[in-house]
Amino acid sequence: MDDVRQAPRKGKQVFTGRDMKRFGGGVRAGKRPVELRGIYIPHNKLTAEMPTTVMPLPKQIVLPMQQHVGAPCVPQVKRRTHVEVGQLVGHSDARMTCDIFSPVSGTVRDIRQIHYSDGRSDEALVIEPDGEQTVHESVVKPEISDYASLVQAVKRSGIVGLGGAGFPAWLKMDADLSTIDTWLVNAAECEPYLSTDYREMIEHPDTILEGIKTCLDLSGIPRSLICIEDNKPKAIELLRELSADDPRIDVFVLPARYPQGASRVILRNVTGRSVPRGGHLTDVGALLFNVTTMSEIGRFLRTGMPLTKRRLTVMGDAIARPQNLEVLVGTPISEILEYCGCAPGPRKVIIGGPMMGTTQVELDVPIVRQNCGLLAFGVNGPVVPRQTACIKCSRCIDHCPIRLSPIDIHKAYVARDVAALDRLMADLCVECGTCSYVCPSKQPLVQSTHLACAMLRAEQRKAKGRR
Repeated sequence: MDDVRQAPRKGKQVFTGRDMKRFGGGVRAGKRPVELRGIYIPHNKLTAEMPTTVMPLPKQIVLPMQQHVGAPCVPQVKRRTHVEVGQLVGHSDARMTCDIFSPVSGTVRDIRQIHYSDGRSDEALVIEPDGEQTVHESVVKPEISDYASLVQAVKRSGIVGLGGAGFPAWLKMDADLSTIDTWLVNAAECEPYLSTDYREMIEHPDTILEGIKTCLDLSGIPRSLICIEDNKPKAIELLRELSADDPRIDVFVLPARYPQGASRVILRNVTGRSVPRGGHLTDVGALLFNVTTMSEIGRFLRTGMPLTKRRLTVMGDAIARPQNLEVLVGTPISEILEYCGCAPGPRKVIIGGPMMGTTQVELDVPIVRQNCGLLAFGVNGPVVPRQTACIKCSRCIDHCPIRLSPIDIHKAYVARDVAALDRLMADLCVECGTCSYVCPSKQPLVQSTHLACAMLRAEQRKAKGRR
């Protein structure tokens, strides 16, 4: 609890200065101020100034067919088929899906089921690399003439939301643009330990800006704001300098407060707008892309190479060589840990960050497109805290960025009171983990809210079916 500094309960913070004056709507001096909730937590971004290194080819690639929000893909190749880099190997005819491409040239040795620690299973291609990395003939620079052709090109790129959500990028772009006035680029990277987005801004600002400019040129959206927390001054200065010649693009500096990068949080803190329950950011005039997603679009427009690689921050007290590591999608976790010098038998391995990541039981599962971190902790790592009775301190309510009541949601879930969960709007939870972090009694608030959301949505689907 010593690491948590609570925002003042009286009064509200308002953005002032250069960022406010150059922003044409929403949060501006003289308008309704925006209250910033959340918590200050140690950043622990010890790899931030470490340039990205490239991991050698793994012994095998395990390529799941579900690496996105939506319908899983169907394998487009059979066992013993030879594949090449950038070749389409997974496709679905469903609308909400995203194609999957081979990151290596080699032979498909198996098509089998893999199982995740959360109980899910997935069909996966097991590819043995041949070491040649021959590029498939279908990898060509896309021809773009208008916004519709841009959307179709991104649809063929395999690009998903690279901040962790995994939503198909093309589907987010395929929206009614008539009411959208702001294209937000999420470069907050508020999760502790992770520095992959920061390295993208430092190492590849050109493809970030190329992606932004192309999207603005063809969509007609008048402006884009690159939203960066103030603990990344080098990235702020660099992107401001490189975008100075384009009045449509600006850098919006946000205070480094978790969970600043959550979509609804960043929207409200930058524009002052709130998404209605059941709605989307496009309903209130905004599109939001992660900064690495935007950079990947710029890179794809240059080369035609679909998404087959992923930068990870590999850290933790069990890691001998912490680093920002570029890996091929489908690389098994065990090979990454071995390459980074992980101590034998780590106590806890997490994919993602410590706040929103998922603990791994089996280490033979692969890294997929939306993963951005791999943390391994040993004997000095985190332990499950002892739970005590709620002391009614209201810290979970005070710090919730969505202004929910996590303790009441927890009680309603335990009572299986679906009507109460609906009244408490449990489905708005972004599962940032703030409530569990600040709780002195160590109640399992984020876990129960996750289960509560699933229960509520299941009941809503049943009710819809009965109608």
